[in-house]
Amino acid sequence: MKFKDFNNYGFKYIYLSFSLILCFWAISLFELFMIASNSLEQTNIGVLLGYKFLNDFWAGMGIALLCFPLYLLFFFIKKPIGNILIKVLFCLTIIGQFSLIKYHLTTLVNLGADFLGYSLDDMYTTVTASESMSFVYFLPFMFFPLLFFGINYGLNKFTNERQIFASAIILVIVFGSSKMIFAESTETVYQNKMYYLGADIFRYQQEKSLMNAYDLSGRNDYPMLRSFQDSKDVLSPFFNIQVQKPNIVFIIVEGLGAEFVGENAYRGFTPYLDSLISKSLYWENFVSNGGRTFGALPSLLGSLPYGETGFLELNPLPSHFSLISVLKANDYTTSFYGGDNSSFDRKINFLEYNGIDYVIDQDKFGTGYVKTKENSGGFSWGYPDAEIFKKTLSELDHKKQPRLDIIATLTNHEPFDFPSKKVYLTKVDSILNSNQLFGVEKDEIRNYKDIFACLLYTDKSIEDFMKAYAERPEYNNTIFIITGDHRLIPITQKDKLCRFHVPFYVFSPMLKKPEKFKSVSSHWDVTPSLLSFLMNNYKFNKLKETSWMSQGLDTAKQFRNIHKIPLMRYKGAVNDYIYKDYFYADGELFKINENFGMNKVTEPELLQTVSDSLLEFKKLNAYLTKRNKIFPDSLNIYTQPAVQFAKEQLATIATLTKGLNYDQTFMVARDLAFEKKYKNARLLCDYILNELPNYADVRTLKGRTYAWEGDYEHAEKELLNVIKRSPFYEDSYLAIMDLYWWSNQDEKSIGILKKAFENGIENPDISFKLAQAYQRMDNLNNANKIMDSILLVYPDKEEFITFKKSLK
Repeated sequence: MKFKDFNNYGFKYIYLSFSLILCFWAISLFELFMIASNSLEQTNIGVLLGYKFLNDFWAGMGIALLCFPLYLLFFFIKKPIGNILIKVLFCLTIIGQFSLIKYHLTTLVNLGADFLGYSLDDMYTTVTASESMSFVYFLPFMFFPLLFFGINYGLNKFTNERQIFASAIILVIVFGSSKMIFAESTETVYQNKMYYLGADIFRYQQEKSLMNAYDLSGRNDYPMLRSFQDSKDVLSPFFNIQVQKPNIVFIIVEGLGAEFVGENAYRGFTPYLDSLISKSLYWENFVSNGGRTFGALPSLLGSLPYGETGFLELNPLPSHFSLISVLKANDYTTSFYGGDNSSFDRKINFLEYNGIDYVIDQDKFGTGYVKTKENSGGFSWGYPDAEIFKKTLSELDHKKQPRLDIIATLTNHEPFDFPSKKVYLTKVDSILNSNQLFGVEKDEIRNYKDIFACLLYTDKSIEDFMKAYAERPEYNNTIFIITGDHRLIPITQKDKLCRFHVPFYVFSPMLKKPEKFKSVSSHWDVTPSLLSFLMNNYKFNKLKETSWMSQGLDTAKQFRNIHKIPLMRYKGAVNDYIYKDYFYADGELFKINENFGMNKVTEPELLQTVSDSLLEFKKLNAYLTKRNKIFPDSLNIYTQPAVQFAKEQLATIATLTKGLNYDQTFMVARDLAFEKKYKNARLLCDYILNELPNYADVRTLKGRTYAWEGDYEHAEKELLNVIKRSPFYEDSYLAIMDLYWWSNQDEKSIGILKKAFENGIENPDISFKLAQAYQRMDNLNNANKIMDSILLVYPDKEEFITFKKSLK
């Protein structure tokens, strides 16, 4: 009887396992339908289907084998619970597989260990930007689990144990032999998405363990430290040097891959950038060091290592310096302009560590600027490219020269939406209907019309900015550096290298003549060459030592590569590597040609050499970032580290914040402040601000606690900092006006109200506080004028009426 029970219990599991595999196949059919209908990938659909079914089968079998011991355990405890538990687990697996398919259809890459490199907030932001959330959107997430139950019901009703057992044996033999015969079926594009996620996380954790096991204790040196004199000035021969230090403008274009400019495959939709090639120093074979935006700032501006999941994710940041901090130390005004939230990817933390003077993000645009409309889920990335450039131009007159202006565009990213989109879609149609020749089929461009319209819009935004800047008096003494942060992802990539292939321009009226270079360089090379040029030709406080990951741009006109360039495809994965004229990716080796195409090669000895070289970099990367060995603190006069906490403070923070997110921690800090436990309240504020420097509520609370203690100097500093960071946040104005009342500095309230009005804030409470300040200063005339204007709008508010009467 016991054996019969076990037999029945076991066959139920086989039915559930087959149902899981059949659901995987159904999801793969959905994926192939979407690929075919949207022409998302150029591949043989029949081969893709066969290999996907093969990998889905083994992924399902693997999951079933992993879960079987748990199912078996409940045979001896309570059988119905085991059955229910496995059904729940398999349903969650199916939802996970479908979610990963959706991710792949949006990004054209599989989600892997980069999953570990993003916070939940960052993932939510990215997903909601790419997808419009609605009831229809969630229907497939309900359909496939229901399909699982339907298949399981059908197998139980219409098949018997002998049939299902025989089918299992046949499928194992067929798919087992197929796995051995068709070696190419293991390629990433054919992998089951759940398997790929699990395998990649396992690989990442193994690699992490290897790096952790790497003995760092026997050394205490700074391996990248070298004399500044080792950095060659390769740019001077191309420039007419002027007396005054030049202004530097970086334009970092979201998603701008080299395939979209010049005569490359997707040409025709960046006419202004195309025209700039013949007027610039232009590197044809240039690469970004990261496959996503997180890699751009530290590589381009600091020539910095990657850390475990990207340099920006290191907390605290290791001692380093960058172009920002060095130029600021040499009297440059430094500014960053972006249309999104500067806390995303922890950009703000890097910028502020390096002492940037101004960060203009979505919280500082104000009225007069059009934000990208929200999708159905209520998400918007922020302000589109034309608005970012417009905001930049409006700020330049107020900033002392020389300037470093860093502009990061935004629009060329999912969901590829922007104002006047219809106009640019029409322009795409016009281009397609012209006699213009393209490097790809027109149908492929039509399938991605939104993206090509976006490229046209971004190109026009850059053109308008450059034309407006050309009217400025400092134009003739300005150097413009234009590059992509990485190649945009949703359009099919011809190979693994093209994701990193981006254009790189150095344009300036100071150039003697334009020049093209076929030599390979990367974002790592920009800051070393730019600082060498500036310090060689202008009055600068000279750097004595540097710690750059590369030594500068190669200006050879012929194709060659003198650099070793590890590439971080996504957070947590340094598996791509440019070594001489070879490209290494995921254990395979490719030969790069002068047009930056590549062919797979089989050279085992060279493959081992390249693999070993990449492993040495990974060890070096771990040592530099885990041991804070990039640049000595004792030599670092350039940067502003975040607040460092003592052990006792860390223990207090851990106790007060256990299980809480930053918003919940703020509420704890507020309660502590109301209880007059100001020290701990500020400790929690500093803890939050270390991660989120622009959290206005937190910084305002910190300022208020100083004011409540009577430390008006620190209170004023914090509250003015809030207004600088978040000029449209009303509570900071109210808080600082209270401060000026308590500290007998009422005359300063006049300037605060003026600043509030300049920023379009019309809160009557701010005006009311100024009227009270005028009363305290015995200026009843101005107090009456303000109250009269307030009462015209709020004639029935008792507090205002009572105060007005008191002014007689």
